[in-house]
Amino acid sequence: MIDYEKIFGQALDKVKAEGRYRVFTEIMRHKGKFPAATFFSEDGEQKDIEVWCSNDYLGMGQHPDVIDAMHKALDETGAGSGGTRNISGTNHYHVELEKELADLHGKEAALLFTSGYVSNQATLSTLISLMPNCVVYSDEMNHASMIQGMREGRAEKKIFKHNDLDDLRRQLMETDPARPKIIAFESVYSMDGDIAPIEAICDLADEFGAMTYLDEVHAVGMYGDNGGGISRRDNLQHRVTVIEGTLGKAYGVMGGYITGSTVLIDAIRSYASGFIFTTSSCPILAAGALASVRHLKKSSLERDMQQQHAAQLKQMLADRNLPVMPSISHIVPILVGDPVQCKQVTDILLADYNIYVQPINYPTVPRGTERLRLTPGPLHGPDMMARLVDALDQIWARLGIVVRKAA
Repeated sequence: MIDYEKIFGQALDKVKAEGRYRVFTEIMRHKGKFPAATFFSEDGEQKDIEVWCSNDYLGMGQHPDVIDAMHKALDETGAGSGGTRNISGTNHYHVELEKELADLHGKEAALLFTSGYVSNQATLSTLISLMPNCVVYSDEMNHASMIQGMREGRAEKKIFKHNDLDDLRRQLMETDPARPKIIAFESVYSMDGDIAPIEAICDLADEFGAMTYLDEVHAVGMYGDNGGGISRRDNLQHRVTVIEGTLGKAYGVMGGYITGSTVLIDAIRSYASGFIFTTSSCPILAAGALASVRHLKKSSLERDMQQQHAAQLKQMLADRNLPVMPSISHIVPILVGDPVQCKQVTDILLADYNIYVQPINYPTVPRGTERLRLTPGPLHGPDMMARLVDALDQIWARLGIVVRKAA
């Protein structure tokens, strides 16, 4: 007899031995008081904490406009959507949100998915399957959802060095000009906080006849005069074939989407199994996301304060000689370089300082680059930043962590 439980146990033992076993941190956020939350320990104790690792970058999940819109939609529509988009599950809020997202990115149409992961996976696999003999050029730092979509599409995949235009050019030159091509990349890379050279990549795409697929999940709501992302900030939206985004980060709700031409969006809608066979998102979520997108189209206060706080925190960490990694975005990574020590730091932060930061270990980042990933928002004030930096300084000394060069 095969001992299945033993197989699973051995797999878990391997992860634990490497110091990268993940434990869920159970919290309850406080409505209207972000980044405050209550932590629930395994033994049932509770205490108030401050959250420093949320992807709700702007606190929009707590914004009154968003909450009010969701309450209103709940009273109007009830809880669920009632079906897939093709069978009774297309609610008015879905349609209105897709129109708003298309306008956000200056595109003809948009399509909603249940998550950013699904939008990447379903769209890339479908695009590839619709173009026989397609070649995909993928930045080596692309998200797992993009990689999975490429695998499922079964196209030839060429991986170019991160943000390396020379390497991308070389690979494009080696490919038959007659073959369909997709260049897939992100705008803001979430673990290092660096930004892709979008314009130069679009130039290469034009030169070699390639489509461009841009993941803006860590940039939508955060950059541009209307929150349209880095491509909007740099006035490049019209040059990108597909812009993909999420509603679960800066917009504070849940869901993913793509934007593009009418015919491209219609093709994905008609062929993507990840869209066709999935119950559509709750109208409540669509209503909240719609309110959030509309608010951040008009208001730059939240993103301006967030950028200010991110810059301030980076400087405070550097002043204490803590290894803050170079980042030109809102992401603030601190290099630890060891999975065990990384978890020790975050455990002490939570236990002794009531500060919640999640350790980032392999496979999310390469081995040897384990880190803390801080996401200061508009509501993380100077006192909170001072407490965090003091705590980290003390923990580094307490654990005798060697200050590694932040590459």
